[in-house]
Amino acid sequence: LTYTVISKVPYRDRTLLQQTTNDYPDSISQYYLEVPPEIAARVRKKTEEILDTSPKPIISSYEKALYLAQALKQRYSLPQNPLDLPFLEEDEDLVEAFLFKYEGGYPDHFSTSLTVMLRSIGIPARLVVGFDTGEFNPFTGLYIVKNTDAYAMTEVYFTEQGWFAFDPIPGHDLLPQSVEESHTFGVLRQFWQWVAGWLPSPVTNWLSQLWNGIIGTAVRVFVWFWRLLSSGWIGLFTGLILAIALSFFGWLGWQQWQSWRYRRWLAGLPPMENLYQQMLKVLSAKGYRKHPAQTPLEYAKTMGQKQPSASAEVIDEISQAYVRWRYGGHKPNIQQLRQRFRIWIKSLKGGG
Repeated sequence: LTYTVISKVPYRDRTLLQQTTNDYPDSISQYYLEVPPEIAARVRKKTEEILDTSPKPIISSYEKALYLAQALKQRYSLPQNPLDLPFLEEDEDLVEAFLFKYEGGYPDHFSTSLTVMLRSIGIPARLVVGFDTGEFNPFTGLYIVKNTDAYAMTEVYFTEQGWFAFDPIPGHDLLPQSVEESHTFGVLRQFWQWVAGWLPSPVTNWLSQLWNGIIGTAVRVFVWFWRLLSSGWIGLFTGLILAIALSFFGWLGWQQWQSWRYRRWLAGLPPMENLYQQMLKVLSAKGYRKHPAQTPLEYAKTMGQKQPSASAEVIDEISQAYVRWRYGGHKPNIQQLRQRFRIWIKSLKGGG
């Protein structure tokens, strides 16, 4: 079966997350700080003991979550044989057994324990269950996800930033894949790696830095704009005005670029070709585009039937000169033809 999944993936800005406060809304603190009273004190003491082993004091909630998740990976283990782990006793708590009795457990036990440990020191956390991204096929652009890819993680709430996941399971990445690590362009990335193998290292390093800088800037701008739109009616209105303005200036810039490309292309043409192409552009703008199958004289004859006599005369004169130059090698009086062309353009602007 093939599924299409649209996810809202948070952008993890470590600097912003380190600066968050512990001022949580009631909708968070009432539900995501609960710990069973019978284990709260013991788990909090253990959690603080682990944090105290840090070489430097840990102040922010984000760094505490990182440190604890990494500590569980390093200090606790998965059983070599899943059947070696005995069942819990009737009144035994899973987190207590994990931390103090077995010093390890099944993968989900790591995430459950981290969730309770964070709650015990006043950091809102919740257990989330889902699927890993599975195996990415760069040639189809699809992920192959199996039942064995299901597992649990811990999500931690940070004021004004939202929920962010931490994975304390040994063998897993500490931080789940974020928006800047997407494999959407996997085929292009593999092609680049093939090309890079043929280039000198200084060139590939410079190109990689340039590409990373462009992508990083684009992601930061997108995140900032999304937060602006999500900040309320004023932010939404401001964002829409900004989007309209950017679209207008983008369109204006595109038109200027197209005009520059056209002028540059004209400048590289022989004078007679230059003049003839300008005439075609003027007539095309008025709705009289020359068909590729038409010869210059056939097109001039058609225009003679659709244009005023003064315009038809100029079109025919330029077309005749163009054909004689292009196919007969005759040198035209380009100055006279340009003068006729300018007078014709002025008459068109004046409504003639």
